[in-house]
Amino acid sequence: MLSLIRENPRISVRELSDKVGISTRKTEENIYKLKKKGFLKRVGPARGGHWEVVEE
Repeated sequence: MLSLIRENPRISVRELSDKVGISTRKTEENIYKLKKKGFLKRVGPARGGHWEVVEE
């Protein structure tokens, strides 16, 4: 998922779920876990914002 987000920071949950092959609900759960662990953050509003993969 992180590599797909790096390629397209404006990717939607629906697009991610289609490419990964899991449900949108599971995709949302995985995004929540990635954000909680500090690998991913959201910049801007839900519509019009983008994702940033945190590189450490």
